[in-house]
Amino acid sequence: MNNVLLHPDSQGANLSEWLSGNGGTGLENALSDPKGIIAIIEQAGLRGLGGSGFPAYKKWQFVAEQAANSDKYLICNGNEDEPGTFKDAYLLSHSPNQVIEGALITALASNINKIVFYINPEQKTSLENIRIAVEQWQTSRFFEQIEAALETSLNIRVMASSGHYIGGEETAAIESVEGNFPFPRGKPPFPAVSGVHGCPTLINNIETLANVSHILRNGAQWYQDLGNGNSAGTKIYCLSGDVLKPGVYELPMGTPLSELIFNYGGGMLLDKKVKAVFTGGASSTILTPKDIDVPLDFESVKERGSSLGTGAMIVVSEGTGIVKRVTEYVNFYAHSSCGQCPPCKTGTFYISQLLNKIDTGQASEYDLESLINLCKILPGSGRCHLLNGAMQVVDSSLIHFIDEYKSSLRP
Repeated sequence: MNNVLLHPDSQGANLSEWLSGNGGTGLENALSDPKGIIAIIEQAGLRGLGGSGFPAYKKWQFVAEQAANSDKYLICNGNEDEPGTFKDAYLLSHSPNQVIEGALITALASNINKIVFYINPEQKTSLENIRIAVEQWQTSRFFEQIEAALETSLNIRVMASSGHYIGGEETAAIESVEGNFPFPRGKPPFPAVSGVHGCPTLINNIETLANVSHILRNGAQWYQDLGNGNSAGTKIYCLSGDVLKPGVYELPMGTPLSELIFNYGGGMLLDKKVKAVFTGGASSTILTPKDIDVPLDFESVKERGSSLGTGAMIVVSEGTGIVKRVTEYVNFYAHSSCGQCPPCKTGTFYISQLLNKIDTGQASEYDLESLINLCKILPGSGRCHLLNGAMQVVDSSLIHFIDEYKSSLRP
């Protein structure tokens, strides 16, 4: 399966176990040539694996180019709170050391002297294991070498996030790190220019950071060769829903969705047929059986009108109501809105109310028309992705399953 992040040698919460397996060599290579790290990441084609797919090296370069006489921050984003997404929690609880080594290499690459591990408070094992692992790294032989290369002291902090879904948005994470409520900020300025306390700040997802030490150990071409077609590396896919074997699966980027479901996920419960798949978590568009062959990479999924997102694949079988499932997700987003943007707070609430009416057979044709119109006018009216994500999943379900909505209306 080409496992890297989930390989047995990458597991273990103890630093000595990590260094006796896959660990240490990538950091040693980075220390030997800190200025060459970003070029290797660029050649490897590493992308942000928390949802955006933005080239990692570009974010690193933006921060590296900022004035070197100020503090610089790296926020290791483990807030992970979206339905169907649980890969970062797995990595943090089972293999925190590969995440930490990746963060240390990232700090070297961008001249960062303050690292913050920002972890969802519900993930208690993740928080405990990352704290223990950080303490071990701080007393290791590597720590002084890193500080010497940075020419300043290195501060590492482990903190629980607010626990709010919105706290995972990068500017909201900055607010949390500063001790504030996680209200997303307007951009510009972008975090690379002005982030935590006005300092240049890099925010990377946990899975993204976990890949870094392996790339520095094995080289850019090795990482390129792990993927299928034009895609580089592996991806952790969170498979859930109506499958026999839900779980986390690390597979080559570009693995077909059908292979994930039927070869690794064991196929459908009760041998039912696939009705739909929520790709990239609960805030993306729906794929139907005609797209079950799609390669799971950023470009291919986008070409089918959806998004790879976090890599979460929520499978729905025939016989399961789409309206009910969408209603559950929008209820989550309505509850999760921070309230800063009125169109988001009131819009998600009203959409939630309409969906609950439709799902319980209490809605009229007028209510369905209102739902359709709101999906046209609300997107783009919030500071972050929450409102757009909620609208995407509703709009997609209306496109593919409008007859199911209509059949739920009262006569």
